Amino acid sequence: MTAGWVAGSVRAAAMARRRMGVTAARELAACPSLTDAVEIVARSPYGREVRPDDRLAAAERGVAATTLWNLRVLAGWLPAEGTEMIRLVAAWFEIANIDEHVYGFATDPRTAGVPPFRLGSLATAWPRLSKTASPAELRAMLAVSAWGDPGDDSAQAISLWLRVSWAARVFAGVIPARPWAAGSVALLVARERFVARRPLAGAASEVIGRLLGGGWDRAAGLADFAGRLPSPARWALDGVTNTADLWRAEARWWARLRRDGTTLVVRPAFGWQRPLGAVAILAADAWLVRAALEIAARGGAHPEVWDALA
Repeated sequence: MTAGWVAGSVRAAAMARRRMGVTAARELAACPSLTDAVEIVARSPYGREVRPDDRLAAAERGVAATTLWNLRVLAGWLPAEGTEMIRLVAAWFEIANIDEHVYGFATDPRTAGVPPFRLGSLATAWPRLSKTASPAELRAMLAVSAWGDPGDDSAQAISLWLRVSWAARVFAGVIPARPWAAGSVALLVARERFVARRPLAGAASEVIGRLLGGGWDRAAGLADFAGRLPSPARWALDGVTNTADLWRAEARWWARLRRDGTTLVVRPAFGWQRPLGAVAILAADAWLVRAALEIAARGGAHPEVWDALA
């Protein structure tokens, strides 16, 4: 075991505590106003990027940006293979940047959106992708990067491809995260096919088939689709028979991420376990806090309602 893994493991255990936690997020969701909730978050470990007067979008962005900063710091303590692991599982932030970049192609540049997340060493191809000036150019640049060719330059095709490609890369490169990756694709396909009613074809379809096995595209409905899933993905839709329950399935995905991350962080080992666990814990906590902020913005939720989500 190298000194980098030892130092990174110790740091990961400490960084995993930079969160609000389920109980605090529950109290946050019960706030009667967004102002009250944001003030609480600004005094929490997310205060690095969240200000007391932030509106909802800015506060949510600040929560995500704080999480990214923590992951960048953690990656800096790890050896090269550890940094690559963090880069893989943290690629959601690059996806968010690319989504915003694609949106910018269709909007007036004078009304530019939010600034991109600062990825630093966790960038996969963002420095090059950010310089593209059209969807076609972006697709061409994606095709020669680790993301691969989305097969089309429409915003929908690029968005879907990025998420499928991400899951496939995590599945191949971070074996303990395979259930997370496969489960996320199962949820994505369920939303696309049975809620949005959008067809899934081309390059994305081929990758989905590798993750979900044969027959996923022949499912007659959500329950049939769930029954066809292989074991690494089936858990995400276990017991879900209609689209109205997909929100519960998504919440269950995040709850598993939090549980698995906790199990990894407390293991008495110096290696990839604690850093990966810390990433999972921090990501799940950020999701909880962002969800709580949205609930508070709607006037708050009864604790029993929150418990169904968390």
